[in-house]
Amino acid sequence: MKFFRRYKYLFLIPLAGFLQRCSQLSSLKSENKQADSAYYTLDDFKSLDKIDAHFHINSDADTIFVNQAKEDNFRILNLNVYKDGGKPIEEQQEFSIKMIKAFPGRVAWVTAFSLENFNNDGWQEEAISYIKNSVSKGAIGVKVWKNIGFFLKDKNGKLVMIDNPRFDPILDYMAKNQIPLIGHLGEHKNSWLPLEKMTVNGNRDYARVHPDEHMYLHPERPSYEDYINARDNMLAKHPDLIFIGAHLGSLEWSVDELAKRFDKYPNMAVDMAERISHLQYQTLTERQKVHDFFIKYQDRIIYGTDLRRGAMDIVNNGITDSEGIKKHSHEVWMRHWKFFTTDEKMRVPKVEGEFRGLKLPREVVNKIYRKNAEKWFSRLKKVKDNSL
Repeated sequence: MKFFRRYKYLFLIPLAGFLQRCSQLSSLKSENKQADSAYYTLDDFKSLDKIDAHFHINSDADTIFVNQAKEDNFRILNLNVYKDGGKPIEEQQEFSIKMIKAFPGRVAWVTAFSLENFNNDGWQEEAISYIKNSVSKGAIGVKVWKNIGFFLKDKNGKLVMIDNPRFDPILDYMAKNQIPLIGHLGEHKNSWLPLEKMTVNGNRDYARVHPDEHMYLHPERPSYEDYINARDNMLAKHPDLIFIGAHLGSLEWSVDELAKRFDKYPNMAVDMAERISHLQYQTLTERQKVHDFFIKYQDRIIYGTDLRRGAMDIVNNGITDSEGIKKHSHEVWMRHWKFFTTDEKMRVPKVEGEFRGLKLPREVVNKIYRKNAEKWFSRLKKVKDNSL
């Protein structure tokens, strides 16, 4: 007994070391658990409330997309588009209203205005009246398409760009009433290249089918820079306009160039519709730069796909049945989720080569998949609550 009392501290030293080691292991496990919780996994895909903020639903048959969106926990922002020879915007509006009633909280809607009477007196008032009517019926924004700059001409036969003064009263009205504008203005830079020099397969496939929009074949038309400058001039003239540049704002080829616009135009955001492959292409050689871009500008980037029945990857694969379209939609959404949430090695149909996912933090993923859409389209929350 005397021996134990005399040398008890010798026994306590290893015990203290053991307890300290246990504490360190427990702390390490806790840190690992916290680190794991800072990121999503593939298994988290369906648990997150997500928004695909660039979609085209034009017929009853397209409800198959909505059904898959419901399964994958997506809400959909359906965009109307004015095109010469396309479905009249009045019909698109009527169908969009039908969809938001059929799928309350699941589908929201963006309107468009006609360019048919662009050169006539009273056209501006006509466009503003249409926008006002659409918003009163539930539209949460307005879209303009690349026919502005590609096909629309003034009285003198000159192509009209988005910075044309005739658009100013319309854009002023939208800015004053905080109605967001989605702009597909200009086109991806690959369009000015021959097919064999394009960087991603999706652009190549589209150009083959739409030679009238393949700018390389039309040297008489404006340059890529002309379209970007016209868009930038419009933003400079209307600094209070809430603007979402569709398709990465036609600056898909360079996160550096896109960053310059974010720094210059605080009311500009972009959606990623049909341009995620360009981010993946840049990731092949500059993954860290792309990753850091998402971290720095995490409040300005909105998830979208441009999924529709006529999408080139659907057409090229001969997918026509409902189950095939549902399966394809799920696969596209899952590929994107893997790219943004993991650092696994990947190969995708539109990019040649292997790259690693970005593994963005959970909070950044929350923003690009939902919070940013709700921020830049402020009426979206009311759509979800069915209170518009």
